[in-house]
Amino acid sequence: MAGNSSTRKKKRNVNTAGYFFVFPFVVVFLIFNVYPVVRTFYLSFFNYKGYGDLEWKGLDNYTRVFTDKFFWRALGNTCKIWGVNIVLQLGLAFLLTIVFSDMKYRIKGLGVFRAIFYLPNLIAATSVAFLFRTLLDFQYGTLNQMLMSIGLIDATTFANPQSIVNWLGNPRVAPFVVSIIQAWMWFGNSFILLMAGVQGINRDYFEAAAIDGAGRWTSFAKITIPLLRPILIYVAITSLIGGLQLFDIPFLINDQGTSGNPEGKLQTVVMYLYRFGFEGGTKKQVGYASAIAYVLFLIILIVSVLEFKFMNRKEAD
Repeated sequence: MAGNSSTRKKKRNVNTAGYFFVFPFVVVFLIFNVYPVVRTFYLSFFNYKGYGDLEWKGLDNYTRVFTDKFFWRALGNTCKIWGVNIVLQLGLAFLLTIVFSDMKYRIKGLGVFRAIFYLPNLIAATSVAFLFRTLLDFQYGTLNQMLMSIGLIDATTFANPQSIVNWLGNPRVAPFVVSIIQAWMWFGNSFILLMAGVQGINRDYFEAAAIDGAGRWTSFAKITIPLLRPILIYVAITSLIGGLQLFDIPFLINDQGTSGNPEGKLQTVVMYLYRFGFEGGTKKQVGYASAIAYVLFLIILIVSVLEFKFMNRKEAD
């Protein structure tokens, strides 16, 4: 009996020691993750400038968000940029997956291609924005200089700031430019996930389909897509969450007139939030910015749940 008691005591000591290793993470998580979320929710019910006293507003901030036309316009801009991005991103990732998973081609060096395709995702957003501002500058950008050197555009068009060659200044073109940049940055991540899913599929399925005379497109549609559905759900939802929180590239790459005002075509929801929460000096409206953050969270939550249920229902069918 004494031996059993000693063993139980030793186990309790070991279990207790484990809490000391977990404690630092819990403290950091509560301070830097949980507290900001709770504090933001609390401030959303007040009129607060980032300093001074809190003025109770109740649900007024939320009512203002739902009736703010500039908020919905920013949300529309965000959805447009994300929509074009996800089509290009998944389209290119699917195309590469088809090529690299085709048994007929048997392309070697997949690891090297993975690293190359994923490389844009490792570059800091600041560097990416600076790179494309340099390439797409209206007057001195590399792209326009190349087009002018081969005669595709006339130098006199630089006099018109709304010309289509003003890639970052034309409100009709700038959102598509940002979408292409986002697709370029993230298609490698989607490709790696899809390719990992393909490699997890039993090759016997493809060999049996080839024996039955199925082509590569039939095999891809009837075998690959259904078995990749869980990964597609993950990619779609994470892309949606990241897309609706888009901030860095539009903010850093914006040109005067496209996103420097509430009506700018590059004005995303998070950029709109940033204007109230971090700009304006004494005119800051931290409470309203907090309400925008939680409305955006609610929108992301609802759309993500609907997207998850839709794709799972399609799988059940």
